[in-house]
Amino acid sequence: MQYRKFGATGLNVSRVCLGTMTFGFQIDEATSIRIMDTAADAGVTFIDTADVYPLGGGLSRVGRTEEIVGRWLKGKRARFVLATKAVGEMGPSPWDRGASRKHLLDAIDASLKRLDTDYVDLYQLHSDDLDTPLDETLEALDVIVRSGRARYVGVSNFLAYRLARALGRADALRTARFVSVQPRYNLLFRQIERELLPLAQEEGLAVMPYNPLAGGLLTGKHRRETPPPEGRFTVGTAGALYQARYWHEREFATIEALKQLTADAGLTLSTVAVAWVLANDVVTSAILGASRPEQLGDTLAALDLTLAPQLKAKLDELTHEYRFGDATR
Repeated sequence: MQYRKFGATGLNVSRVCLGTMTFGFQIDEATSIRIMDTAADAGVTFIDTADVYPLGGGLSRVGRTEEIVGRWLKGKRARFVLATKAVGEMGPSPWDRGASRKHLLDAIDASLKRLDTDYVDLYQLHSDDLDTPLDETLEALDVIVRSGRARYVGVSNFLAYRLARALGRADALRTARFVSVQPRYNLLFRQIERELLPLAQEEGLAVMPYNPLAGGLLTGKHRRETPPPEGRFTVGTAGALYQARYWHEREFATIEALKQLTADAGLTLSTVAVAWVLANDVVTSAILGASRPEQLGDTLAALDLTLAPQLKAKLDELTHEYRFGDATR
């Protein structure tokens, strides 16, 4: 397994991080355990979860994923870098969500209980909360870090200008500084190359992209004219979200071109898609998910693949339109 320094910190993480978003809903616990076992056997030592997971399961299931991960980690916690997230809706009250001081201090304790650990290595804001002052959020996260409940803090799904402002406020307040960003990034969504990735590089932030296979679309197995099978594109609110993001004529046309290109190179599209994400020097660790343990074979193979310059250039060219935002459909 390859390792990369986690931004400007002294921590080193595996180049692949295991995502757990579907554990406990789309995937039962037994399968989730087999996936974690397979990833660990391959050398993956970085695990990412969130308090609202499994995504799409509703309030009745939130927290279940952390419980599954916590049970699996029993007796081997020190061998893994563990990341989780907060901000999402965890209960019926208006204070059971967001980045307020009250919610974050409650949320970290609840996550630690579900994970059956006394600390997480990385505690992240799952999304930006525009209703809470940044200073309040930063001061709450500083309390969490200073108390030892989290080693580092990061963000996910932040716009570049908001992340830049948060970094500036943390410096001014002398609070714990965000060390990482977790954005969506793949061949069909490249907008973060314009501002977020340059910001991360300049500020020394670790970048851990999620969705490198566009919800599985970049495996090349789906067809536009065929309804998506039960899974990522169909289940709950998450299924609707993924269909809205990717299930369009433009994306399928691009995938056909990508499939031909990778087949000509004697490679699978899923391996190439992950290798393309990892080929960006700003990327620290790519988050990979799976619904079956055997699916990790093609994606983990990306670690051993160095894209030929001509192939990389062609991939960039075929997907250039996704770098600049949504085109008319």
